[in-house]
Amino acid sequence: MKWKKFKIKTVTDAEDIIISALYDIGLEGAQIEDKIPLTAMEKEQMFVDILPEGQEDDGIAYLSFFVEEREDGSLEVLGEQADEAAVLENVRRELEELRQFCEIGEGSIVVEETEDLDWIHNWKQYFHQFYIDDILVIPSWEEVKTEDQARTVLHIDPGTAFGTGMHETTQLCIRQLRKHVTAGTKLLDVGTGSGILAILSLMFGAEHAVGTDLDPCAAEAVEQNCRANGIGPGRFDMMIGNIISDKSVQDKVGYGCYDIVVANILADVLVPLTPVILNQLKDGGIYITSGIIDDKEETVVEAVKAAGLKVLEVTYQGEWVSVTAQKSAQEGCGSCSMG
Repeated sequence: MKWKKFKIKTVTDAEDIIISALYDIGLEGAQIEDKIPLTAMEKEQMFVDILPEGQEDDGIAYLSFFVEEREDGSLEVLGEQADEAAVLENVRRELEELRQFCEIGEGSIVVEETEDLDWIHNWKQYFHQFYIDDILVIPSWEEVKTEDQARTVLHIDPGTAFGTGMHETTQLCIRQLRKHVTAGTKLLDVGTGSGILAILSLMFGAEHAVGTDLDPCAAEAVEQNCRANGIGPGRFDMMIGNIISDKSVQDKVGYGCYDIVVANILADVLVPLTPVILNQLKDGGIYITSGIIDDKEETVVEAVKAAGLKVLEVTYQGEWVSVTAQKSAQEGCGSCSMG
């Protein structure tokens, strides 16, 4: 299936109103490219493989709208046939009307042709098998070489949920999990994304894992990746929700029942998460964190200490940091609802 892409150069302040106006004439599924810094809510919804902050916002935005192209070359808009020239004229008219009462910037339009293949498969050229120490991470479209048969092999495909293992923060967490996971370990993975950390923990010998995530796409990604790695039903439970602020999520996850809690998310999320997650850890339990850019190290370390946890180790890879801590071993009991 082919598509026509109408790409508009505008300003960030006009993004919402242009998207709304063009939606009304049948152009849906806007793709936004800008340099606006993430909001607190957007940061909260980021999980793993976080990149450093981008370039300074210059106020410029590019909005791309995709219109299905039929076999005869015509376009389909609102279920009806249309030609490219007519759609282009409608877009220009809408932009000029908006320009009468708000600043939309340049307002130039570039029309390009694209295909589903571009959207769905092009990323395959960028993701190939690689190693994390003695672990082979391999996508479904590649074969395990004979010489790698004895390695721990993790089958995982990039998708709509974050987490392939390529990022330094993920690798930092994996190394800490390898140190601390033992037979019988019960693990909670906060911001599980693709499930890579929990799945590897189960492969290392953990008994059971629970993953939480804000993104509904994570549930499907976890299911697919568990199936690809032979993780049987009942070993990895998944739920969608905000464990920081939602008491019902905390209740369902359970209290005082995890040997390890791992969280590979932004430092700004780790700070409010840490005092909450203390309740999920068993006495003596291990708390592994990453997603921490180096200039946020002290912020996270202070939050960990303030929650009453003992810092065991701080490790580094590139400009990224992992902080591993432990809850004090005290008498107590927990109540697990999942697993």
